[in-house]
Amino acid sequence: MTKQQQQQKQHIAIFTTASLPWLTGTAVNPLFRAAYLAKDGQRRVTLVIPWLTLNHQLLVYPNNVTFASPSHQEAYVRRWLEERVSFPLGFEIRFYPGKFATDKRSILPVGDISDAIPDEEADIAVLEEPEHLTWFHHGKKWKTKFNYVIGIVHTNYLEYVKREKQGRLKAFLLKYLNSWVVGIYCHKVIRLSDATQDYPNSIVCNVHGVNPKFLEIGLKKLEQQKLKEQAFTKGAYYIGKMVWSKGYKELLKLLKKHQKELAGLEVDLYGSGEDSEEIKEAARKLELTVNVYPGRDHADPLFHNYKVFLNPSTTDVVCTTTAEALAMGKIVVCADHTSNEFFKQFPNCRVYDDGKGFVRATLKALGEQPSQLTEQQRHELSWEAATQRFISASDLNRLARADSNLSKRSLFASSSISVGKNLEDMSAYIHFLASGFETSRTAFGAIPGSLQPDEELCKDLGLTLKTPSRNSLKQD
Repeated sequence: MTKQQQQQKQHIAIFTTASLPWLTGTAVNPLFRAAYLAKDGQRRVTLVIPWLTLNHQLLVYPNNVTFASPSHQEAYVRRWLEERVSFPLGFEIRFYPGKFATDKRSILPVGDISDAIPDEEADIAVLEEPEHLTWFHHGKKWKTKFNYVIGIVHTNYLEYVKREKQGRLKAFLLKYLNSWVVGIYCHKVIRLSDATQDYPNSIVCNVHGVNPKFLEIGLKKLEQQKLKEQAFTKGAYYIGKMVWSKGYKELLKLLKKHQKELAGLEVDLYGSGEDSEEIKEAARKLELTVNVYPGRDHADPLFHNYKVFLNPSTTDVVCTTTAEALAMGKIVVCADHTSNEFFKQFPNCRVYDDGKGFVRATLKALGEQPSQLTEQQRHELSWEAATQRFISASDLNRLARADSNLSKRSLFASSSISVGKNLEDMSAYIHFLASGFETSRTAFGAIPGSLQPDEELCKDLGLTLKTPSRNSLKQD
C-alpha cells in the first residue's frame, strides 16, 4: 500500500478509561473493538489507553501485576488478546497519562489526552465513556481536533450515584454535567441500551460482542446436547465484582424474601471487591445454601457446567457476563429491565417482573434444559456482528478521510481552544475555563494535581513537563 493510500484510509482513534490487567468492561470491550475494526485492513486503528505510575497500578491492577514501562504493558495486552482471537492484530496502542481515583474507583485522565494523537493524524475519535473522559478535559476541543467524534456510553452513572448519600441531588447535577460535556465534545453518541441517560444526537445500539472463547465453549456444549449427553451438571450461579451495587443487593434480597419457595436451592457467588466481607456475612444468614467464592475469569472451566446464570442487577447498561453466559449456552434469569432488552431475543433469556416471577423463572430454568442456539443467534452475540452494528450506528461507511479539513483544523491545533460566536463554542470556552483552575477542578471531583502530567508520568511516557498556564486561550 502506497503512502497516499495509507493517508486516505480512515484513522480511528479509540480512547478508553481502563486497561488490562484490570478486567473491567471499558478495558476489554474497546480492545476487542480495535481488533475487529482493524481486522479487514480497510482502516487504520489506534487504541489509546491510560498509563498509571507504579503506585497507582498497585491500587487497581489485580494480583499485584505491575509494569515498568508502557511497552511492557502493551506486550501484556497484546498477548492476552492474541490468546482469544484467531487473526493477526492490526492496530496500534498508545498511552495517555492517568491517575486512579480511589473515591470513584476509576481511572481519570491527566492533562490533554487528545495529544496522544498528533494533529496531522487526527481523523475520527471514539470516546469510550465520553462523559468520563471529558468531565475534567482541559485542552483542545475534541470536535476541533478531530473531523468526527463518536461517544459510546457504557455506564449508568446516574443509577450508581443515586445509591450514595444525597444521591438524588448528585444524580440531578451529574445528569446536566454529562449532557453538557458530551454535547460539547461529541458529534454522535451511541448508548448501549436505554438504561443510560438520554443525550442529544444519540442512538441506542448494543455495539458490544463477547470474547470468542465463550462462543467456543457454547459450541462444545451444543455438540454435547446434540449427542444427548448431559452438558450441564451444576445448578445456579452469579459472577460479578463483589460490591452491593453490582446486583448482590437485589439477589440476596430476593433469596431472603423467598427462602421457603426456593427451599433446597443452592447458589454459588463468585467475585472480589470492597464489599466481599459484608456480602459473605449476609449470605451466611440465609437458610438457603449460598456459597461465596473469590472472583475468577468467567471462561474458567469451573463455570462450563453451570446451567443457570442468575443476574438481578439493574445498574448495568448491557451486562457483559449475561452475554457470556448466553454464548456458553446457559439459561439466564434476569430482571425485565431496559439493560436486558438486547438479550430478550434469545430463547434462553428468562425475564421476571417481581419476586414471584423470579422464583418461577428460577425453578423453571433449573428443571429444564437450555435451548440450542442457532447459528444466527450465536452470530448476534459475536464481535463480528457487534462491529457491523457499530459501523452502521456511527455512519462510518458514509465518512471519507476528510483531508480537505486538515488545513482548516490546523488553524486551531496549536491553541487549546478557540472561542467562537455560537453557543456550543461559548459553552466549550466556559468548560475550558472551569477545568483550568485547580480549585474548581477539585471542587467538582477531579484528582488534585491532574491538570498536567507530573514529572513521573512525563518520564514514563516521554513527555515534556509542562507548567499549567492561564494564558493558553486564543480568542477569535
